[in-house]
Amino acid sequence: MPAESPSSAPFKVACVGYTNAWPLTRYLDPAQFEMLHCVPSEAARLLRTGDADVGLVPVAALFNDDDYRIVPGYCIGCDGDVQSVLLVGETPVEEWDSVALDGESRTSVLLAQILLRGPLGRPDVRVFPVDAGTGAFHAQGRTGAVVIGDAARNLPDRLTTRIDLGRVWKEWTGLPFVFAVWAGRPGLSEQAIAGVRAAAIAGLPERLVAPEADRAYLTEAIRYELDDRALMGLRRFAALGRRAGLMAREDVRLFGPQATARRRPDLDSLLARGAEGGRLTLEEGVRLETEARLEDIGNAAHLRRLALHPGPEVTYIISRNINYTNICVTACKFCAFYRPKNHPEAYTLTKDQLHQKVTELEAQGGIEILLQGGLNLALGIEYYEDLFQWIKKNYSVALHALSPEEVFHIMSVSKLTMEQTMDRLIAAGMDSMPGGGAEVLNDDVRKKIAPLKCTSDEWLAVMRMAHQKGLRSSATMMFGVGETSAHRMEHLVRLRDLQDEYRGFTAFICWTFVPDNTYVQPGNNTAAAYLRTNAVSRLMLDNFDNVQASWVTQGPGVAQASLTMGCNDFGSVMLEENVVSAAGSTWAMTIDDVEHNIRTAGFVPVRRNMRYDHLTMGPTAGVAAGSSAPSPAK
Repeated sequence: MPAESPSSAPFKVACVGYTNAWPLTRYLDPAQFEMLHCVPSEAARLLRTGDADVGLVPVAALFNDDDYRIVPGYCIGCDGDVQSVLLVGETPVEEWDSVALDGESRTSVLLAQILLRGPLGRPDVRVFPVDAGTGAFHAQGRTGAVVIGDAARNLPDRLTTRIDLGRVWKEWTGLPFVFAVWAGRPGLSEQAIAGVRAAAIAGLPERLVAPEADRAYLTEAIRYELDDRALMGLRRFAALGRRAGLMAREDVRLFGPQATARRRPDLDSLLARGAEGGRLTLEEGVRLETEARLEDIGNAAHLRRLALHPGPEVTYIISRNINYTNICVTACKFCAFYRPKNHPEAYTLTKDQLHQKVTELEAQGGIEILLQGGLNLALGIEYYEDLFQWIKKNYSVALHALSPEEVFHIMSVSKLTMEQTMDRLIAAGMDSMPGGGAEVLNDDVRKKIAPLKCTSDEWLAVMRMAHQKGLRSSATMMFGVGETSAHRMEHLVRLRDLQDEYRGFTAFICWTFVPDNTYVQPGNNTAAAYLRTNAVSRLMLDNFDNVQASWVTQGPGVAQASLTMGCNDFGSVMLEENVVSAAGSTWAMTIDDVEHNIRTAGFVPVRRNMRYDHLTMGPTAGVAAGSSAPSPAK
C-alpha cells in the first residue's frame, strides 16, 4: 500500500533517468520523495510490486497491470517527431523480416507493433523481445529494432533507416502521443500527487536554460501537457491496443476531480473501429453522434478519409443545376421552390432557355448538368426522352438527372413499370442519378414534412433499379427538420445496406435544412450539427468511397472544416442553384473561390473531368493524376 504521509517515511518514487524526464523529476523534494532511478519497464514493475508509491511509468502499464490512476496535468509525450522513440535498421522497413522489441519500454514496443500493423503496412513482420538497451545491437541486415531514449538520439551511422514513431502516429491519427505518466494506485496520498505536480511546475521552465544540445529536444520534440488532446491520443492508443490483443483493458482514469473521464472508454473503441472501416450498428452510430465529442468524431472521420484517399487532393466539378420546371404536386412543407400549376411564377423551360443555360456552362468548362425539377403532371416519359436526346445530340455534357422521386412520378404518370421507365430514360441519355428527394429515409419524418412524397421503400426501390441497370448515383440526406439521431442513423444504415448490393453509390452528401419561406420549424441545423452528422456519416458508411462537403447551406468556412472531418470532395461550382436559395441560402462561389477555399484549408484542388458509363458502372474519363476517386455532384 502507498504511504499516507511523508511524516513517517518519504514516498518512494520510481522514475527514469532519460533526458526527457528531468524537467519532471529535478525538483522532487528529497524530504518528501525517495528517488528510485530505473528504466521505464522497471518503474512499472516497482509500482506493480508495491516497491514504489508513485512512478513515472510507461502508459502500457495502465492497460496491462493493476488498477492505476493517472496524476493529472503532466506527461512525457509528443505531437509529431519525438526524436527518441524510433524504429531503426540497416535496410528499409519494406525489406525487414523481423523486428527486435527493446525491453526498456512496453509502451514504445506496443506502439511499434500497432504502427507496423497499421500505417507502416508490415503486419507480417515477426517481432521478438530483447533485453533492455540492446535494440540497436539487434538491428542488423533484415532485422529492424525499436530503440528509445537517449540511445535513439545517438545512433551508429550504419542504421540508415530511422522511423520516428511519434511522427507516424501523428500522421496516422492527428493526435499527440503519450509515452509516460505519473501514476499510482487508488488511495495515493494527496500530498504525493501535489508533490509531483509541484515538481513539474518548477522544472518545466528549466528547459529554456538546458544545455544547447538538449534545449530544442525538450522544448520542441517533447510535449509535457496532459491536456484533452493528449488524453484523446492516450485513449485512442488504448482502444487500438486492445483491439489488436496487445492490452487487457482500455479505460483511462485520473486522480481527483478529473477521475471520471469526459467520455466512456468504449466510445474510443467505436471511434477506432469506424476509423479503420469497421461496421458500426445503428445504435453505435447514435451513441457516437449523441455522446462523443465533435473533435473526436471529426478526427476519426478524417482518419477514415485518409485511409481511402491518402493524398492531399480534394476534388470538385463545374456543374449547373438546371431546374426544368418548378411546377409540383407534392407541395412539400419544407420546399420554398415549387409552385402550383396556375401560379404566376410557375414555369417549364423552353429549349431556347435550356440552350442558353447549357452553352453558358460549356463556356465555363463545365461538363455536367444536374437536371431536376418538380413533379409536373403534364410531363410524361416522352417529354424526358425528347429532352435527353436533344441535349445529348447538341451538347457535350453528362446528364446527372432525375431524383428517384421524379422517376417514380414519371412511372406513375406514364403508367409504366419501374424497369420500363428506367430502360427508356437510360436509352435516351441519362448518365447518372442524383440522390435528391431522400430527405430522411424514415416514413414518420417524411409524412411530417412531405406527406405526398414517395415512401422510403419506394425511393430505395428506384435507386436499386438504377444500380441494377448500371447507373451510378449519389446519395443524400437533408436533416434538421425535427428528426432524431436514430432517424438519421436509420437513413445511413438503409443507404449502406443498398450499397452492399450493387456498390452503385459514388458519394454521400448531407446538408442542413434551410427554413426561410417554408412551413417547417427547423430542428438542430447549426454548423456544429452539420459537422457532427457529416463526420458520423463518414464512419457509418464504410462501403462509400466519397463524402462531399456541402458549402451551399453552411458556407465555405464550414465546408473547409469538413475537409478535415471526413470529406474528400468539395462538390461543384454551381453556375446556378434555385432550390436551396429559395429557402434563404445565399452562398455562391466561382471556380477561383472553390480552389482558394480548398488550398487555404491545406489541400490541393483537382477539377474532376468525369462522365459515368452506365453500362459498366465505371468512369469513361478520369481526374488528374494522383487525385482521389471522384463522385458526382449532388
